[in-house]
Amino acid sequence: MNKLMIVSVMGASTLALAACNEPATADTAADAANPITEAEVEAAQIAWGEGIVAIGQTFTEEGDFSARAAEHIATHYAYGDDATILFKPTLAAEDQFRETTEEALSYFVGTEGTEDGGFAIAPYTAVRWENNGTVIDEDGDMAVAMGNYFFTGTDGAETKVEYSFAYEKDDAGDLKIVLHHSSLPFSAN
Repeated sequence: MNKLMIVSVMGASTLALAACNEPATADTAADAANPITEAEVEAAQIAWGEGIVAIGQTFTEEGDFSARAAEHIATHYAYGDDATILFKPTLAAEDQFRETTEEALSYFVGTEGTEDGGFAIAPYTAVRWENNGTVIDEDGDMAVAMGNYFFTGTDGAETKVEYSFAYEKDDAGDLKIVLHHSSLPFSAN
């Protein structure tokens, strides 16, 4: 069940323009003409989850899961688009933040000698999202969603994870993740 939070979030590009005190550019006008919608955010979430499942399936079938994960990162994250990506994965304690494509890839598929065991190669059979809220800034050029997502293992058990994702559109009009923070729920045990 989605609940719309009524707050305004200033997008990074809007904030940068304000900080530089420069007039709006043609890109800003194009963003306003094609604002992000809640339906686009939900579609991006479903596609992201399907990508995680596909990485694990490729691993299980002994295919090139690293290439599949690299494709997933290129499709869903804004690495290389002159954007700063804020990525704090769930199962990361030593290398908490993943600022590069290579660091993200290590998290998804694992790297020997690191804490990265390969989150996406678990494998999972499904990813289910429960948005607590989605906020789209007043210009429609950034969206933030927060809630829980559930990863279904091959045994049918679900693992609940808390998330916050922020999205911006790239030049082609596709949503790209610029913030990904997830963590396991607090346990008093």
